[in-house]
Amino acid sequence: MGRSQETFGKKEKEKKRLKKRQDKLKRKEDRKSNAGGGDLDSMIAYVDENGMITDTPPDLTKKKEIKAENIKISVSKKEEEDPVKKGKVVFFNDDKGYGFIMDLETTEKYFVHINGLIDKVKENDQVTFELEKGLKGMNAVRVQKTT
Repeated sequence: MGRSQETFGKKEKEKKRLKKRQDKLKRKEDRKSNAGGGDLDSMIAYVDENGMITDTPPDLTKKKEIKAENIKISVSKKEEEDPVKKGKVVFFNDDKGYGFIMDLETTEKYFVHINGLIDKVKENDQVTFELEKGLKGMNAVRVQKTT
C-alpha cells in the first residue's frame, strides 16, 4: 500500500486558496448589496459663499443680485518697465566680435555681439541697451555708449 500523495504543505495551500476564493465571493456580494449609491440629492455638492464645498444647499434669503457690467474680467496690470537698460561693458573682444554687458540694476550679465552695437565700445564703458531673446538666452542689442 502506497503513501498518500497529499502532503501537509499541499493541504495548507489548498485551504488558503479556498479561503481566498470565499473572501472574494463575500466582497463581491457586499459590493452588489451596497451598489445602490443613494439618490441624486446625496450626490450633489454645493459651493458656499466662501468657496468651500458643502452638502447643504445655499440659503436663498441671502442671495445677492449682481449686475453683469460690475464684473471685471482682466489680467492684472503689469508695471511697464523701460525697455532701455543701463549697463557697463565688463568684457569685449574686438577680434572675435563679442562681449558681455552687466546690467547696473540687476548685476546680471548679457551677451552682446558686434552686430548689436550702434557705437564702438570697449571694456568699462557705460552703455544703454535693450534685450532680445537669443538662442542661448537674452542678448543685448542696440547698444549705445553713454557719456
